[in-house]
Amino acid sequence: MLNGFLQYLQYEKNYSSHTVLSYDTDINQFFHFLKTDSEHFSLNDVEPVMIQQWILEMMQQGMSARSISRKVSALKSFWNYLLKQNFTQVNPTLKIVLPKTKKPLPAFFKHREVSQVITDPHIPQDNFERIRDVLIVAVFYMTGIRLSELINIQENDVDVVAGELRVIGKRNKERIIPLDKLLCEKISIYIDKKEDLVGPGTSYLFVRANGMKMYPKLVSNIIRKLMSQVSTLPQISPHVLRHSFATALLDGGADINAVKELLGHSSLAATQVYTHTGFETLHNIYKQAHPRAK
Repeated sequence: MLNGFLQYLQYEKNYSSHTVLSYDTDINQFFHFLKTDSEHFSLNDVEPVMIQQWILEMMQQGMSARSISRKVSALKSFWNYLLKQNFTQVNPTLKIVLPKTKKPLPAFFKHREVSQVITDPHIPQDNFERIRDVLIVAVFYMTGIRLSELINIQENDVDVVAGELRVIGKRNKERIIPLDKLLCEKISIYIDKKEDLVGPGTSYLFVRANGMKMYPKLVSNIIRKLMSQVSTLPQISPHVLRHSFATALLDGGADINAVKELLGHSSLAATQVYTHTGFETLHNIYKQAHPRAK
């Protein structure tokens, strides 16, 4: 039966030979745990408690939750195949819950690190690209927008008088993000420099020195170049600045629903990951400051 399942994966599901081998290995490990083999076992003898015991043994061996989940998923797929082929009417894997894998907390820059870049007093006022690059960092950090959203900002999306930025996000969903006075001033200075260099005919806010639209890799390289001078994070990207925006707001006491709207998230679950980062910050402060925690 296992051989039939593996052939089904290879020829009907078009799985790679490497993936098929992984399924073979994982399922055979379960039968080895039962001290039987995959071709001579009785389907009716396998009960949910046996699978739970197998999971427990793997946990005791120090196996990661990700690896355990993969092995149990392979077993679930095998039993679904057996049901489809009418080899059995019982599925012992049905109520087995996969171990939760720990999602890494989103990395973020410290406020002082970003401030070093966006308030640098030594920015040459005749250097268009330097002014633009620093402004890009400031916009990411002070609005939390996505890379694709930044690239597509039109000049008329920005209202420096009202202090508002109109953003078209995923699924063409529009949102308005407030801009503070400092950011509005930086944008106004940049627009003047841009018009001096390429003229007033460009519709996109952020452009290259030749007036052409920015592209994702260029913006990512700009962020990496500037932020690597002040941060030791191993992975530096525009998305880390988006994380930093959300973390700064929540650490400052902002309502999570308001942060959700500013980020353009469709569900609260996507925003809640940042509350864990905020809790980590509070936890570390508590450990450092509270006399009973030392």
